Amino acid sequence: MTEFDRALEADALPEDAEFALCLTHDVDRPYKGLRGLYYATQERPAYHLRTVLGDDNPYWQFEEIMALEDDLGVRSAFYFLNEQHLFRDRPVRDWLSPAHWVQHLGRYDLTEDDLVDVVERLEGGGWEIGLHGSYHTRDDRTRLREEKDVLERVVGDSISGGRQHHLRLSVPETWRHYREIGLEYDASLGSTTACGFYHGYRPRRPFGDDFLVFPLTIMDQALPDPDEEFEAARRACERLLTEAAENDAVMTALWHPRFFSEREFPGYRRLYRWLVERAAEMGAWIGSPQGFCETLESDDLQSAEVEDADGRTRETTRERTVDDSAEPATTRPLRSDLSAARGES
Repeated sequence: MTEFDRALEADALPEDAEFALCLTHDVDRPYKGLRGLYYATQERPAYHLRTVLGDDNPYWQFEEIMALEDDLGVRSAFYFLNEQHLFRDRPVRDWLSPAHWVQHLGRYDLTEDDLVDVVERLEGGGWEIGLHGSYHTRDDRTRLREEKDVLERVVGDSISGGRQHHLRLSVPETWRHYREIGLEYDASLGSTTACGFYHGYRPRRPFGDDFLVFPLTIMDQALPDPDEEFEAARRACERLLTEAAENDAVMTALWHPRFFSEREFPGYRRLYRWLVERAAEMGAWIGSPQGFCETLESDDLQSAEVEDADGRTRETTRERTVDDSAEPATTRPLRSDLSAARGES
């Protein structure tokens, strides 16, 4: 039995819902920039070169997402990345690595006026703003704290949680870092290539306290490409929604903002709308992870003793522990044909 297996599940659904759908967006690259040069070598060279040389920026989709979610009557979480500067913050050996050049290409500054403005509009409109911990921070509490502090200065308020870039986790150390810097949850546990309930049907409490881990159920790039196989992508989502409803589950979906660009990633915006509308039809509670945390009623939970990830036994207030013999019904990954170069987490 692993430390995570011994953790407790959050065993409450909000507002007597059939299940819950948490909506999230990782803001990896709000500007396409020089990445368009690489894409021009792969496909549609004239189009991609125009996006590099002109004023058009197809990755900036904040207004479109806000309008769509306003129309759907839902709110989601946006996780903002404060990536390190390759030459200023990283060792010289990283300068010589092509992989690190790709990783840091397109880095953005959270304190730029355009981003400050959009963060303020999102926060003021009821969307959650969270941390997208940068690539090297899974074992770096100091850097995580610095990134959180910068984001909170931009927001003008405290933030509740976030997700690690590329889902890079050291379990349970990264969660300890999150908890120690004052965050209430992490949403990094999952796969960039497979969709499903591989880590259970509910958020976990790895330390037996109020800190939550939201497993990732669906990522855009792990689904069949809806431009080429919309029905296959829709059926994959339908199966997961049905499994969630049958198991009173909390499922988490990740749609990167750039995937809402119909010119760059046709079909994904339509699929996202279908996912949210179908979940609502099925009686789901829909919102951000922060919104879900706020709905949990601790007064309704019973006391249980659990060994936490620190190896201590403590008394805590939760309804039930994980049944190690129970496995989610999803057993086969749903894999994507999208190239790794066009999908970041």
